[in-house]
Amino acid sequence: MRHVYPFSAIVGQDEMKTALLAAAVDPTIGGVLILGERGTGKSTAVRALAALLPDLSVVADCRYGCDPQANGARCDECHARLARGERLRRTSAPIPVVDLPLGATEDRVVGALDLEKALARGERAFEPGLLARAHRGFLYVDEVNLLEDHLVDLLLDVAATGENVVERDGLSLRHPARFVLVGSGNPEEGELRPQLLDRFGLAVSVATPETLSDRVEIVRRRDQFDRDAAAFVERWAREEASLRRRVQRARSRAPSIDVPDAVMHRAAQLCAKLRTDGLRGELTLLRAMRAVAALEGVAVATPEMLWRVAPMALGHRLRRDPLDETRATARVERAVAELQGA
Repeated sequence: MRHVYPFSAIVGQDEMKTALLAAAVDPTIGGVLILGERGTGKSTAVRALAALLPDLSVVADCRYGCDPQANGARCDECHARLARGERLRRTSAPIPVVDLPLGATEDRVVGALDLEKALARGERAFEPGLLARAHRGFLYVDEVNLLEDHLVDLLLDVAATGENVVERDGLSLRHPARFVLVGSGNPEEGELRPQLLDRFGLAVSVATPETLSDRVEIVRRRDQFDRDAAAFVERWAREEASLRRRVQRARSRAPSIDVPDAVMHRAAQLCAKLRTDGLRGELTLLRAMRAVAALEGVAVATPEMLWRVAPMALGHRLRRDPLDETRATARVERAVAELQGA
C-alpha cells in the first residue's frame, strides 16, 4: 500500500494550505496556483489534499462520475439511459485528484478511440481521458508553466464551458468536465500565459523556510516518513481525521456564511484601488472569505478575513506597472494597509 504524506504534518506554508483548503471547501473559487522553489512542499500538499476530501454521490456505472442530482450536466450515456426510462442508481466514490503529466498526449487528456475494442470486436467505443477522470474533482498540473500551448488551449476551452467535446476517429460525444485546476511550478523556469493565469482563483508563492527550527522539523518529519511511512501516517491519523471533519463541516456550512455589505464594499474598494480587470477579483474574494469563515466555524465573514485572502486572490490579477517593480503581493499588501488606515 502506497502511503501519502499527511496534510496536517506539513510544517509552515500557511498561505498555501489555506488556499488549498479554501478550494476544497468551495470549488467555485476557481483553482489554486502555487509558485515557488523546488523542494518547498508544493506537490506534497496537493497530493495530501485528497485524503481530506469527502466522498461524492455519483451515478453507478457511469464512467464520468456524473452527479445524480445534475440538471442537464450529464454525459451522453446518462442522458440516453434517462431517455430510455431507466432510473439512475446512486453510489459513492472518492473525490478524484488526477495528475496531468507534462508529456501527456492530447488523446490521453481528452480521450480517444478504444483500440482494444476496435481491433478485437470491431466496436467504435470511447476511452475516457484525464478530463473525464477529474470531473467533479481536482486536476493537478506540476510545472504548469511548462505545459505545451495546445494543452493550455484545451484546458482553457474546457474550463470555460465545463464540458469536454470530442470529435475524432469517427466519434462524436460530449461529457461534463468540471474540475478544480491546481498548478504548481518554479517561476524561474518560465511564466504562465495570461489567459491561463486568469483561470486560477487563488495564487500563492512558497519559499524555503528561513527559521532553523522549521527547517529542522521539516527534515525530521520527512525522514521519519521515508523510514516508516505506515507508522508516520498512523501517528498523524488523529490530526488528519480532525482536519477532514473540519473540511466536511465547512463544505456544508459555506453557502450560508454571511458577508456583510460593509465587507463587500471594502473588497470592491480594494479591487478598484488596484485596478483589477473585470469583477472576477471581487467574486473570488467573496467566495474565499466564505470558505475561510466556514473553516473557522463562524457565521459571518470579517474584514480580517478579507485582508487575509486578498494577496492570494488579487496578486496575480494586477497589471504590470513599469514604474513599480514591487512584487504583486506586496502591492496588494500596501493597498490593504492604506485601506485599513483610512
